[in-house]
Amino acid sequence: QLQLVESGGALVQPGGSLRLSCAASGRTFSDYTVGWFRQAPGKEREFVAAIRSRGGTTRFADSVRGRFTISRDNAKHTVSLQMNSLQPEDTAVYYCAAATGMILSSMTRRDQYRYWGQGTQVIVSS
Repeated sequence: QLQLVESGGALVQPGGSLRLSCAASGRTFSDYTVGWFRQAPGKEREFVAAIRSRGGTTRFADSVRGRFTISRDNAKHTVSLQMNSLQPEDTAVYYCAAATGMILSSMTRRDQYRYWGQGTQVIVSS
């Protein structure tokens, strides 16, 4: 069993930055691939970024590549999503998710993640 708790969501102006954190419980956190997804009002939940269990491989959605980075600290059981150059279209509830035994090609697939957090709200507005 793994529990995930997101934090760091806020109201930010266009062009600004935010850093989201995902804190996990569980002794084998380093075995989990962790992904970030987001869901805007009236839209489906979509993939944002993911990082493999040992931190060596990352994936990003085209819409955030070059603006967002993902990192993890297995000792602290945390995964961070650094978001720069935020735009109004980045407004959404952001969720972190985790799963073990994930192959590279599955990292972007929502249905491959078993554990989910409750989400943190990001609003980009002037």
